[in-house]
Amino acid sequence: MDILKAEIMKKRKQLEESNVLENNKKYFRRGELLSKERETAQKHGSNSDTIESSVSQHSEESVTSSSSEHLTLSRHEVIRRLRERGEPIMLFGESELEAFKRLRKREILEPEVNKGFRNDFQEAMEQVDQAYLNELLATSKPQERSGKGDVPVPDEGVTYEDIQKMSVRLNRGDRDFDMSVIIQFLQFLVQLWGNQLNSRTAAEKMSTRGKMASATYAQTREYLKPLLRKLQNKSLPEDITDSLTEIVKHLLERNYILASDAYLQMAIGNSPWPIGVTMVGIHARTGREKIFSKNVAHVMNDETQRKYIQALKRLMTKCQEYYPTDPSRCVEYSKT
Repeated sequence: MDILKAEIMKKRKQLEESNVLENNKKYFRRGELLSKERETAQKHGSNSDTIESSVSQHSEESVTSSSSEHLTLSRHEVIRRLRERGEPIMLFGESELEAFKRLRKREILEPEVNKGFRNDFQEAMEQVDQAYLNELLATSKPQERSGKGDVPVPDEGVTYEDIQKMSVRLNRGDRDFDMSVIIQFLQFLVQLWGNQLNSRTAAEKMSTRGKMASATYAQTREYLKPLLRKLQNKSLPEDITDSLTEIVKHLLERNYILASDAYLQMAIGNSPWPIGVTMVGIHARTGREKIFSKNVAHVMNDETQRKYIQALKRLMTKCQEYYPTDPSRCVEYSKT
């Protein structure tokens, strides 16, 4: 209770010193109080010559240099930034200027707060929005904005017919050749997808659905990077390489049913998953060798594998969309 009384007395003293109640006024506008506080803060900022430590010096100089920013930073923006950081928008007895200074201190001490808690799709959406804003800033004339909303597309210089010719030698024991064909085919599908997105109208690209499609494309390319890197370095595990070879071979044959079966075999496996211990005493469990064979569920291994397996499924869906075949060999999908 004493703390509350002390704070009330402190605020009363500040009101008396600010002279907002002069001429026996009973009420005052908050704008008048804020203008008085700005004047006081600027005076104190210009006359302060002593500092306590190097850390406090950096913090106070940053806050003082940002006092002019308060003139252009709206209260709504201050509230939004405070909420992003999990901070209260207004403390007891705090003015809007003090709340702004508190925000600036938090931004200086923790510039990258909560960045790790965003999911990948939100980050991809932000990248699409940022790319569009950069294009708007870079081009000043409307006629120069013909390519706005475009996504980056790899140019591999290979055709579908070339890959089909190479597929004849797939799964013949030459693992390096199989990895090379897999890389070219995956990048070819990414190129087709990117060209399809860039062929849309400007209105479609800037719509909510268009931005989500661009973000999904950007996310898929990001997910594929570890897989392509392992394929190029010839460091992909043998069982995953064999599964990818089988999937690509079925895709090039336009047998999407078998390709989907091979994908499920790689992703979730068909062996019984272990529950509890896998060995009791000196005797191994029946079928224990299957747990560590190619039948293992790779989607359960780590997050990186889960991501590029998900990206592979998106490319399989796109392949069926671009190269349709008989309904008896197709997997049902919803075209967006």
